Amino acid sequence: MKKLVSAGVAALLCCTAGVAQAEVKIGMITTLSGGGSTLGIDVRDGFELALKQAGASDVKLLVEDDARKPDVAKKLADKFIQKDKVDILTGIIWSNLAMAVVPSATRKGTLYVSPNAGPSALAGKACHENYFNVAWQNDNLHEAMGSHANKAGYKKTFILAPNYPAGTDALKGFKRMYKGELAGELFTKLGQDDYAAEIAQIRASGADSVFFFLPGGMGIAFMKQYAQSGVDVPVMGPAFSFSQDILPAIGDAALGVANSSQWGKDIESEVNAKFVKGFKEAYGRLPSLYASQGYDAANLILSAMAKADVSDKDEFRAALKEADFASVRGDFKFGNNNHPIQDIYVREVIKEDGQITNKIVGVAIKGHQDAYASKCRMK
Repeated sequence: MKKLVSAGVAALLCCTAGVAQAEVKIGMITTLSGGGSTLGIDVRDGFELALKQAGASDVKLLVEDDARKPDVAKKLADKFIQKDKVDILTGIIWSNLAMAVVPSATRKGTLYVSPNAGPSALAGKACHENYFNVAWQNDNLHEAMGSHANKAGYKKTFILAPNYPAGTDALKGFKRMYKGELAGELFTKLGQDDYAAEIAQIRASGADSVFFFLPGGMGIAFMKQYAQSGVDVPVMGPAFSFSQDILPAIGDAALGVANSSQWGKDIESEVNAKFVKGFKEAYGRLPSLYASQGYDAANLILSAMAKADVSDKDEFRAALKEADFASVRGDFKFGNNNHPIQDIYVREVIKEDGQITNKIVGVAIKGHQDAYASKCRMK
């Protein structure tokens, strides 16, 4: 496992509003190799961009590759906590890895700021004062698509997702809002790349629409095979399956697809414009949803460091809870379970200046809080 200490970031963060404190260590565990690596790379790059733009000092950012393996993620977390003595952990993409790391880390007193994975267990009874999610609870974008399906007039939707925590949350979320009939429901293998059997079932089901959650390379494979199959049934999904990092690989097969997201590059705000412009200049590509979440995670931490010393856990937690930062998505606040309350948009995949990208076309749900908050003991 190769440890990465970002050269321009190792001493960049602190004291943005004059709160003097010792060096802060942040341990980032994310996926940088193999399937799904584009997700982790974008989270890392968005996080680092926020730190660089802040021009602060005194943070040591340690980055490790979990290779999308729970046992590797757990070992890295133990190393960060026991050997490196990090103050904050972040970076995990996949919910099964989050479940292997977060409960143990937070019980040990380490703060965890999630830029992505938001499994239902951590939003409900297993919520913890040391755990903050800056992205969403797993169900949220799927709930938004269930709401969109109703508005679009779909009556018989076929749904599928990988068989892991985020996949089960995805289909629960869609069904929570969707009022029509299910033409079929399937759980696929995590990392699967051949969907011929599933597409055959869709063809035979009589579905008038398809909802799928297949992040990273899984979504690329499904959409390409679906387009080649000739099945003429509209598809929809969350932003994870139509994020900027994978749209070029899907190509024209994605055009016209509706997808849900709490962020879009066309949200009109000063902070979002700064993020999009800065990301393109720094990395030579358009930012994805994952990059926006990494960016917001870093800016949340910056906002807390401006108000409290990380060594004072109670004060620092309170500063994180305030979420006193300008999010690229617009309005943002934490609910009682330290998960976002936020608007979720409907986007459409378009071709703009010769490049395949997303455009916001409406709001699916406003000021949305997850369904598990009522089970969380925190206030």
